[in-house]
Amino acid sequence: MLICDEEARGGILSMSKPFYVNVDVPEELKQEALKVLEKARDTGKTKKGTNEVTKAIERNQAKLVIIASDVQPQEIVMHLPLLCEEKNIPYVVCGSRKDIGKAIGLDRPSASAGITHPGNAKDALDALVKKLAALKK
Repeated sequence: MLICDEEARGGILSMSKPFYVNVDVPEELKQEALKVLEKARDTGKTKKGTNEVTKAIERNQAKLVIIASDVQPQEIVMHLPLLCEEKNIPYVVCGSRKDIGKAIGLDRPSASAGITHPGNAKDALDALVKKLAALKK
């Protein structure tokens, strides 16, 4: 039984990182990932929501997947890191659903987003992917 002060966190059970993620990503890389997503949204192609992102991963179209850390229940997105690792697609668990929704250009929160064609964000995306690969080693 997990006991914590849920009320102090606004009613949402939060952890430093979800249990299904094996890499701690620094805050600066999380912010960089959201900026790359914004840039790709404007000049490339992106996918929003868990269903679209799952399809993009399965079809090997995704170049980067961004997953919200505050999704409840966690089962909604907990398959995404496993799929990404299976297909060798980089992913970042960062921010809240609200942050990802804002970065992808929605008025609503989004549990996940993916970049399929980076457009002008290609250089920034490549640099971010290299930094993420270095963290896994």
